[in-house]
Amino acid sequence: MTKQDSKALLSANSLTCIREERILFDELSFTINSGDIVQIEGPNGAGKTSLLRILAGLSRPYAGEVMYLDESITRCRDEYNEDLLYLGHLAGVKSELTAEENLYFNLRVSGYDQFDARDILSNVNLTGFEDALAGHLSAGQHRRTALARLWHTNSRIWILDEPFTAIDKRGVAELEQLFLQHADNGGCVIVTTHQDMGIISEERLRKIRLEYRFV
Repeated sequence: MTKQDSKALLSANSLTCIREERILFDELSFTINSGDIVQIEGPNGAGKTSLLRILAGLSRPYAGEVMYLDESITRCRDEYNEDLLYLGHLAGVKSELTAEENLYFNLRVSGYDQFDARDILSNVNLTGFEDALAGHLSAGQHRRTALARLWHTNSRIWILDEPFTAIDKRGVAELEQLFLQHADNGGCVIVTTHQDMGIISEERLRKIRLEYRFV
């Protein structure tokens, strides 16, 4: 085991988040290691999306810090971003581009230049829709266009906000299998979802629960 392998892939140290003068969570600490699949759960308004955005470095906590390999993400931004794949609850797909163009754009922005976009799209059952404008796709196809990049990434840390939205049961099962494969290969998955994950066992799935706080 190398020194890097012995470090926590991601950790939250005493995170506090305040939105509109309401404390969503405070003194929240946890560690995520390679191989972990973690579900952030809780009612609407509990701060699940806020927590994911803080973990991804898109929002700053009121207090506390996020650590990547034992170093604050504020001090290793470039290295962390290279090892991070974040998908928000909005698909982030441009309606005026085709499914293939959207995937091509997202992968090129992420630094990839050798890939077969059509082959990748086939993993999310979009064969035959590669040239369709995203604005003309169904909600499920729109979401799958965004999720396709999961099949072509070297990033170990996946942070996914409601990835199963508008996805059918078959698609959910395929995503769960991909999560397991990614974790088995040394990555980690942090996800929010209102759906039950039927393939990932309770023993394999870690849960972090946030409660709605009125004050």
